[in-house]
Amino acid sequence: METNQNGNLSSEQAGGQNGHTSGPEFGATGLQSQDQPTDQTLTTRQGHPLTNNQNVRTVGSRGPTTLENYPFLEKISHFDRERIPERVVHARGAGAHGVFEAYGTVGDESVSKYTRAKLFQEKGKQTPVFVRFSSVIHGGHSPETLRDPRGFAVKFYTEEGNWDLVGNNLKVFFIRDAMKFPDMVHSLKPDPITNRQDGGRIFDFMSNTPESVHMITFLFSPWGIPANYRQMQGSGVNTYKWVNEQGEGVLVKYHWEPKQGIKNLTQPEAEQIQAKNFNHATQDLYDAIEAGNFPQWELLVQIMSDDEHPELDFDPLDDTKLWPQDQFPWLPVGMMTLNKNPENYFHEVEQVAFGTGVLVDGLDFSDDKMLQGRTFSYSDTQRYRVGTNYLQLPINAPKKHVATNQRDGQMQYRVDTAPGQNKHVNYEPSSMNGLKEAPRTYPDHKPFISGNLMRQPIDRTNNFKQAGERYRTFEDWERDDLINNLVDALSGAQKNVQDKMIELFSQCDEDYGRRVKDGLQKMANGTGEQPHGQANIQAGQEAVQQAEELAHEAKPY
Repeated sequence: METNQNGNLSSEQAGGQNGHTSGPEFGATGLQSQDQPTDQTLTTRQGHPLTNNQNVRTVGSRGPTTLENYPFLEKISHFDRERIPERVVHARGAGAHGVFEAYGTVGDESVSKYTRAKLFQEKGKQTPVFVRFSSVIHGGHSPETLRDPRGFAVKFYTEEGNWDLVGNNLKVFFIRDAMKFPDMVHSLKPDPITNRQDGGRIFDFMSNTPESVHMITFLFSPWGIPANYRQMQGSGVNTYKWVNEQGEGVLVKYHWEPKQGIKNLTQPEAEQIQAKNFNHATQDLYDAIEAGNFPQWELLVQIMSDDEHPELDFDPLDDTKLWPQDQFPWLPVGMMTLNKNPENYFHEVEQVAFGTGVLVDGLDFSDDKMLQGRTFSYSDTQRYRVGTNYLQLPINAPKKHVATNQRDGQMQYRVDTAPGQNKHVNYEPSSMNGLKEAPRTYPDHKPFISGNLMRQPIDRTNNFKQAGERYRTFEDWERDDLINNLVDALSGAQKNVQDKMIELFSQCDEDYGRRVKDGLQKMANGTGEQPHGQANIQAGQEAVQQAEELAHEAKPY
């Protein structure tokens, strides 16, 4: 019988499975009961109890260390791999668990008129959810006061499997074709040489992408910095479909409206907060739920018949546009309440994985080109970022039985077999007791599609009308903040880019373009108040100099 240097049994001989005692034989060794492992005993991932977590194994007390430091090697090699690849977008996030309660109606009508999705059918029906809020462009530990769209992604664990409603707080987007998505993100990300965000790069892209001006008008106003996650709206952004029991489809847009109200910050207000706490939105959400102040959002939809709608001056599938509420009213369908914080941030918030293609029966895709591009990208990203079997993680797995013929791959820890299934059969069809297709309960939705294959933009672009309407809808203080932030960010752009952006803003509203032009001229002449903001080239250079001039000298040690 082997013993260690202290004369005690080695952990593998002393303990049973997972390092716990295997029966009365353990007591026969003479170890006292208080030495027996418990549920709170620190172990290795192999289940071996750790008796010394303070020191590596060395020759003498000073070292050198030895290669067979297995507990240390296990610990440090796992530590080296504690971070999975950061999301390219939506890296900075916070999340919470909750419940969605259906009204059973859409406005004053039965919801079954428009969709057969089971989670909506019964009044009071509850569906567990997990929500991840995020900022889009900035990195995983960036301040939550930076100007950025905010992600608003909801995973519904329905009785028919998961549904992911993946959207943002702002209801429109920069582009309408997925081909441009990598370029858009690259322009918003740091310069590949200097590793700094650059207003010149951002507006170089945006000035050559006229459809972005609506989103820019929102983003550079106070709407670009929500006060926190609890007090911001959510939107599916893209156009989806609902399908009823007859297989008939309608176009829908989703909207989350916070019952806590909506609050936004100006740039100077955000900078004041950032100086004190750059995790303020994460803390706000966690503390509110911890205190029992559970935030709520009502889910509303806009519904439109599934055709081209020539009476509109824009294409309803264009995600740079809003559907007018007076023509397509917001109809309530349910209430979401977030009532439980994550038990572990990485396990839940970081590893949760969403996809726009994750739909349940009664929900479907529209012909929205951005939606269809996102649908491949999202799930493909999760397989790269989290792993082939990311859907087996508890936070991503549906809360119902799963049976598939998918096998193997990195980190598979469960085989998706059904009770009584012939485990030798991992294919379909089969006559040897393998998995079988589900019965077809309702007719498929069969929209008619015809046309030539082509690579062309949509016909009705109308890039400037809604942006101009939004500018005129803003209150004075919102317009002031918008102009200040645009002048600030554009100050780093080349003159020809500035001129192109002024031209775009002027097409939205003459006053809009004039004020941006005047602001840039005053900045160039050194007259008038210098704008606040982190994109300001002059302010950025001053900060670099101040860091050296204001710093206190120290002696070497």
